[in-house]
Amino acid sequence: MKILWIGTGVMGAPMAKHLLEAGHEIYGYNRTPKKAKALEPDIKFCDDIKTCIKDVDIVFTIVGYPSDVKEVYDVLLEEAKPRTILVDMTTSSPTLAKEIYEKAKKKNIDVLDAPVTGGDLGAINGTLSIMVGGDFHIYEKVLPLFQYMGKTITYMGEAGSGMYAKLVNQTVIAGNIMGISEGLMLAKQKNLDLESMLSVITGGSANSWQAANNGKKMIEKDYEPGFFVKHFLKDLKLAMDEKENLDLKVLEIATNAYETLSSKGFSEKGTQAIIEYYLQKMM
Repeated sequence: MKILWIGTGVMGAPMAKHLLEAGHEIYGYNRTPKKAKALEPDIKFCDDIKTCIKDVDIVFTIVGYPSDVKEVYDVLLEEAKPRTILVDMTTSSPTLAKEIYEKAKKKNIDVLDAPVTGGDLGAINGTLSIMVGGDFHIYEKVLPLFQYMGKTITYMGEAGSGMYAKLVNQTVIAGNIMGISEGLMLAKQKNLDLESMLSVITGGSANSWQAANNGKKMIEKDYEPGFFVKHFLKDLKLAMDEKENLDLKVLEIATNAYETLSSKGFSEKGTQAIIEYYLQKMM
């Protein structure tokens, strides 16, 4: 199968490589060309979406923000041939996902919204969790490809449902990562050994993916990004936009905390840098 992969960053590059290893012909495009060129010769460099889209059966996109999704899909919907399948794996706006779906239907183009969770390690190891919205029969067609990239693939319902599911997931992560940070800060204040405390957390009912993977990084002030603060803040703001009249205090507090963190120069760091929100308050 010929596949165009748009967005060859921290997440996109390893995901595309899994499809390559499965025997598919992959074309790579990135708005920063050197990121796509770096994958040559295995993944063929594409310098123009309009040219590459003509020859492929399916397009996967994983870009930054809803504005980027709209920009890319304005081109894809104009240039893709009928029955091409477009799969957006960006965490984006459910409303935008629905709009893209409706526009695509009018042109006999099939669309799925399929955001992921699991971070860079999940992308590298092919263990992502993928939540999918769109027509079920199209989901069934793409499922074998999803299975090369993830271990938990869940059909969530009609167009936009995948995006809604991702915003729910991010809301849960927000509470979890803030809880770990606050726990470590309390331990620090009471002069507990932080490594020992983390062992207690990860060895009992307080354990979580965030504790196991980001707890030690918080202690060591290792803020290298597995998932950028700027992208997590984007996700939280999208969830805030969709919550309507729900009183979601944890989501609100986390959004404000990450906004503060971003304003202090941590937008390009990993989400575990949230510990700095508390550390700087102690100064």
